[in-house]
Amino acid sequence: MIIDFHTHFFPLKIAKTTIEGLEKNSSGKAWTDGTIEGLKQNMLKAGVNLSIGLPVMTKPTQFDSLNRFAFTVNQEFGVEGGVISFAGIHPLCEDIPSKMKFIKESGFKGVKIHPDYQGCFIDHDGYIKILNCAKDLDLIVVTHSGVDDGYKNQPVRCPPELCAKVIDKVGHKKLVLGHYGAHKQWDKVLEILCEKDVYFDTAFTFHEIDERLFKDILYRHGEDKILFATDCPWRDMKQDLDILNGYKLDKTIMDKILYMNALKLLEI
Repeated sequence: MIIDFHTHFFPLKIAKTTIEGLEKNSSGKAWTDGTIEGLKQNMLKAGVNLSIGLPVMTKPTQFDSLNRFAFTVNQEFGVEGGVISFAGIHPLCEDIPSKMKFIKESGFKGVKIHPDYQGCFIDHDGYIKILNCAKDLDLIVVTHSGVDDGYKNQPVRCPPELCAKVIDKVGHKKLVLGHYGAHKQWDKVLEILCEKDVYFDTAFTFHEIDERLFKDILYRHGEDKILFATDCPWRDMKQDLDILNGYKLDKTIMDKILYMNALKLLEI
């Protein structure tokens, strides 16, 4: 079994323009058309059984529409259909506790936040409220961490140093730092974040990180806290799996990374 813990897709009517805009902003190239069908095709080619969709809310006013779409995805697909979506929330939303309660009652497994796209640092009061609510409600929180290629000339809003402070302050055991702890800041991940009670996903990592550094982080942090992820459509699932397989890791470690840790975290 293979679970991709970090993917993105968009409603059919906006997928094309959204992908085009993101490609232009980041100078990257998408591997799918940004639809669920495109995601499913990539999964089939790679042999991925389940993908987790992570919507990004760029404005507080998007709460209803974004989560309505995410809910319909879970109703139509779900675990048996191979695709589940998390909810989205913004740190500037009004009444965060009630919104987080709504997310829980709607059956979502977790929420996605993105400090760069949302214009707030990870230690912002809004994020602290989200994390505390998630801890109380037993919800997973996935955050982008490290450098975002679309914001190269701006400060990194979720760097390892701030992540460490937030982890120590909140103590939420279901926090996932995207991009292997912090995109393009992996030396600091090794120094500051390894061995803390937090998960790392591997989204948008394998084509950039050195194999030795990947393994150093893996062995220091522990294989129980690593989740396979690609960031599809921004990476091709099969290519990332080929790179990971090329590392020749022990089967027990591979099974944990590819699906066992995710199943435990998702409680499915």
